[in-house]
Amino acid sequence: MGSEEHKLKAPKTVRFALVTCSSSRFEYLKHGKSFKDESGDLVEHMVKSAGFSVSYRTLIPDNYTMIRETVEELCTKPDVDIIVLSGGTGLSPKDVTIEAVKPMFEKEVPGFGEIFRMLTFQEEGSIAILSRAVAGVYKGKIIFALPGSPKAVKLAFEHLIIPEASHMILHVRGLG
Repeated sequence: MGSEEHKLKAPKTVRFALVTCSSSRFEYLKHGKSFKDESGDLVEHMVKSAGFSVSYRTLIPDNYTMIRETVEELCTKPDVDIIVLSGGTGLSPKDVTIEAVKPMFEKEVPGFGEIFRMLTFQEEGSIAILSRAVAGVYKGKIIFALPGSPKAVKLAFEHLIIPEASHMILHVRGLG
């Protein structure tokens, strides 16, 4: 069966959990101060515009334990197919999203990170080498870890995640 036939068989309903990893925004939230989550707002809009749904949206700090606990909890939710973490993927010592989620993967999707970096290079140049974006499968859920910038999440969703979301779910469920 070709990829177009697979896509026709793929589920039409895709349910996302969106997790922003940002210690600075988390501090604002914790103290009841107002803040902007531009990337989270953009992703939610893109997901809904594609006809998919957002089951959960949360904000957590750049904290290894909290990232893993959040992913574990979201993997128990029957109304989540794809988990997207944005932020904490850089080279700073506080950026621990990749270290938290990558060891959890039962299967890695290396093509996601490779193509994401290629697209970033085409749009932004050599800064693409700083990206550690990854994707994988854990407990039947597809997990993406993206940089936190609005440009990065737009690029990933527009070119990679939205076009292949339901197709990926078909394969993860063993139906493809």
